[in-house]
Parts: sequence; structure tokens; C-alpha cells
Amino acid sequence: MQERTFKARIAAILLLALFVRLLGILSRPIWYDEAFSILFSEKGFSAMLYGTLAPTGAGSADIHPLGYYTLLWLWIKAFGDSLLATRLLSIIAGLASVCLVYLIAWEALSDARAALYSMLFAALAPFQVHYAQEIRMYSFLAMWLLLSTYAYQRGSKTKDWRWWGLFSVSAALAQYTHNLAAFYLVGLAIWPVLKKDWSTIRALTLAGIGSLILYLPWALQLPAQFAKIQSAYWVTRPDLSDVFTLFLVYVTNTPVPAPWIAGALVLTLSVMMIGLLQTLRQIGQTRTYDGLWLFYLSFAPAVFLFVVSQWRPVYIERALLPCGAIFCIWLAWVVTRTNLSTALRYSLFGFLGIACALGMFQHIRYQGFPYGPFEELDESLRQRLEPQDVIVHSNKLSLLPAMLFDRDLPQAFIGDPPGGPTDTLAPATQEVLRIRAQKNIQSATKNAERVWYIIYERSIEEYRAGGYETHPDVEYLGSQYSLESQEQWDGLQVFLYTKER
Repeated sequence: MQERTFKARIAAILLLALFVRLLGILSRPIWYDEAFSILFSEKGFSAMLYGTLAPTGAGSADIHPLGYYTLLWLWIKAFGDSLLATRLLSIIAGLASVCLVYLIAWEALSDARAALYSMLFAALAPFQVHYAQEIRMYSFLAMWLLLSTYAYQRGSKTKDWRWWGLFSVSAALAQYTHNLAAFYLVGLAIWPVLKKDWSTIRALTLAGIGSLILYLPWALQLPAQFAKIQSAYWVTRPDLSDVFTLFLVYVTNTPVPAPWIAGALVLTLSVMMIGLLQTLRQIGQTRTYDGLWLFYLSFAPAVFLFVVSQWRPVYIERALLPCGAIFCIWLAWVVTRTNLSTALRYSLFGFLGIACALGMFQHIRYQGFPYGPFEELDESLRQRLEPQDVIVHSNKLSLLPAMLFDRDLPQAFIGDPPGGPTDTLAPATQEVLRIRAQKNIQSATKNAERVWYIIYERSIEEYRAGGYETHPDVEYLGSQYSLESQEQWDGLQVFLYTKER
């Protein structure tokens, strides 16, 4: 392949990656986590430090390190806090990850065609696209861990300590981005042990010590953050169904609409079966382990996370975003390096194409829970609000996105049950955000003449599924007020209650 043609194809794939990551960047609704990222980051580093590490009696106030939030704070100071600006930061990291996928593939396989396919698969993978648009830390988690992987490859091959220095820095930055980065790094470190590659083990050990030294200021806070996880964390213990969910995440991403689940599973399992059979066949025929290393790095961190989560549930698929990027390289290896028959090759391309189209379609059009048209809702409430009205959200999930679009609109929310798995917004964090949870609907509406009550329709449905007639807050408001109106805003219900005179 001529160098000019080769570079043109790389540029074309990067432009394609940028295009799909810009799709819906303004029309895609925002949700609680994204709103929290903006509202928290804009308060500045000192406030964030207090809102994260302040003791609560059950560990620290929050569980995330401040690497991404600090970067977002600096970015907001330079470019503002609009959805376009804040999502572009994640897109930049996502594009960097696509480039790193190419570099890792080239280093692992020394094959231009395999590297280009790897890059193309990562550019279009719905899992990668989703988190490259989201105002959260996961695109940066993937970027730093992929950079660690490339530095590991180059350090192992060249024995140059500059690469091991880059590994130390990038691994530390990954840990400053998300505490679950450790699971990927452990998986990466175990591989040379399995191969009995003693020179790499020695270099990696020293580089790991360097990374720990860089990470030490935050590592000292981990016991308090871990205590917070033990006392209040929403993640449930994973089971074997999560294995199939992970396969779906890698291939189509989730959620998948109910009518499509069977088809998506067939596509996903077909891709996995072809890839696994070709990997085993290639090992048996050539005794080479490039493909096995890629498969291992795609799934070993997930296995470690799954096992640990049987003791303390911390299993979340989005923390496996870098593994999903390596999965793209593994698929490219299957296509280009395993003597795949023409029929199977075209079948694999067809399965991946359909899965990608399905996942991207769902990603662009999905506006269900926990999303909502919060900007339009704020504008409507602002126009209709009367003096002494109160606006009450059933919980923080709808409050923060609504608050983002109108900081001056008086809005309250009902706090989560103390000590429960959803009680994640500590008082210190609320103080930084300048909000305060109400104990219950009674205290939130005390002496109010009119109440605007906002709740996700899903919350009402969950109570009905549990045998209740409706949500307890709605039941209380109905007993104390007259229902003047009830509106549907996509997945949100907005009730207006008035006091009988």
C-alpha cells in the first residue's frame, strides 16, 4: 500500500470517527451524571476537593477521583459550559483513542490492513461512540489506558526507559480519572507473568512503582472512598447474564429495544463464535499468541471486575471502555490474520455492519429514562410560575439536569433514603452544588399554595409493579391538593397541584 494512499485512509477513518461522534451532539438529551459533571466542575478545584473528600461518617463524600473534573473545570474556563463545548472535550479523547487503537494494532500485528480495520471498527463501534459524546470521565479513562498499553508494548519491545516512563505517567493519569482503571492495569501486568517474560516483568514492576508514587496523593484517600462504596453505592452484584450483556455492549451497545434483543443477541453471539473458533484454530496451527493477547485484554479485566464484585459490587460496563477498544483490534485480527474463509469474512462484516447500524440508530434516537427535555421544561415552568409556587422533583436524577438549564429557577428535590444504595449525593457535595435535599414531600411542600411535581414515569411504574396504586408522593399530594393538570414530557410526568381555598 502506497504511503500517500495509506495516510489518506487513516485521515478518512478519523474524519468518519469525528462525523459519527458529532451526530446528535446538540439534540441528544442530557442526564443526571452529565449535569453533575458540569455543575460540580464549574465550582473550581478547592470546592470539588471538599465536595469529594469531606467525611460523612460513612467514608468520603464521593467515590470518584478528580482528574476528569479538574480537566473539565479548566476546559469550561476556556470554552464555556455549553453542551457543545463540554461534549467536545470527550470527543477529543475519543478520537485520540481511535488513533491509539491504530498504534496498538500496528505494534501488536505489524500489519497495515489489520491496523486500518482496527481503527475503522473503533471509529464505528456504538459503545465507543456513546461514551465519546458523554460529559463523563470514561472517554479519558479509555484514552489513558490505551496510551498505557501502547507504552507497555513499546517498552517491552525496545527496552527504552522513556516508554516505561510514559507508562508510569499514563497509568497514574488513568487512576486519577477513575479508580476502576486498576482492573485493566492488573490485567495488563499479568500477561508477562503468564509468558514468563522476566525482563518485561522487571521493567513493568519499576514502572508500576513509579505510577504508584505519582498516584500516592490520591491513593491515601482510597480507604475513605471505599468505605463510601460499602455504605452507599447503587451497583448490584453481577451474575452470568452480565456476560451476555457485556458481549452486547461490545458489539451493539445497550440498551437494545425489546423487539430487537433476540436479533442483537444472535448477531453478537455469531461474531463471538466466529472470533473464538478462529482464535483457537490459529493458536493450534501457528503457536502464536498475538490474537490470544488481544482476546485476553478484551475480557480479563471484566473477569477480575466480575469476581471482585461478588464481594463488593463495583461492576459497571462503561469502565470497560478500553477493553471494548481492544476488542475492536481482536476482531480486526480475526478478519485479517486467521485465514478466515471468504464466506465467513463477509458474514462477519455483515454481522458487524448490522450490529453497528442497530446500535447507532438506538443511540441517536433513544430519549427514554434517564433522559428528558429539561431545557424546554425549564422554559415552560419559568413562563407559568407564580409567586410562592414550589417546584419539587421526586429525586436528584431530574433536579440536576433541570437545574443546569436555569440556575435561578427555584427547584427542590426529595433526598434518597439515608444509607440506601442510591444515597450517593452527600451533604458536602450538595453544599458545593448549592442545593439541599428535602427529607420528604411533606417538608418540600409545607405551606405551599401551588406545587409543580416532577417525576420520571418509570418511578411511578416501578411502584405500580410493586403492588402500589401509584407513587407515595403522588398519593400524598392527591390527598392534600387538587390536581389541576398533568403533563407528559417524554419520560417525565409533570403534575400541577393547587390548594383548595
